[in-house]
Amino acid sequence: MLNLTNLDAIEALYDTAGALHYGEGVSQLEHALQCADLARAQGEAPSLIIAALLHDIGHLVEDEAEVAQFEVDDRHEATGVRLLSSLFGPEVLQPIALHVAAKRYLCWDNPKYLTSLSPASQASLRLQGGPYSREQAEHFERLPYFREAVTLRTFDDMGKRDETSTVQFRDFLPMMQALLIGA
Repeated sequence: MLNLTNLDAIEALYDTAGALHYGEGVSQLEHALQCADLARAQGEAPSLIIAALLHDIGHLVEDEAEVAQFEVDDRHEATGVRLLSSLFGPEVLQPIALHVAAKRYLCWDNPKYLTSLSPASQASLRLQGGPYSREQAEHFERLPYFREAVTLRTFDDMGKRDETSTVQFRDFLPMMQALLIGA
């Protein structure tokens, strides 16, 4: 597996693979920028802004054709956490790790949420296990960072607009630098 050891490696990954699409109308890079910009506009903590920026990084190292066909649950959230675990702490990693679970939780919590999902998100939800049961939802609510994951999920859903961001990836590098382990 790819080893991301510094911010230059993350930026290079987005430079080389950020143009990929995964069933949505925007590229991976555009989706990341929209999500992070939404989080910043809402006054979220830097850790959640960076989680919003990097939450789908796992998609950048997957078999794009397989994912686009929704033949498998790629577990991109787990891949993303593995890629970033030597760089960031739990305040960034845990919302990323839980953002798919947050979608399942929100589908249980609000039936209208399910119908609001994009077709690509609805298709991936089926592979990810569908909406949570009551027991699964109650367990999820007890997890650390569950609220941050739900908030991240809302940015994930909103960050699929057919427009170009006014921010660039490098705009977030100082914030990422400040969140590095040992910074």
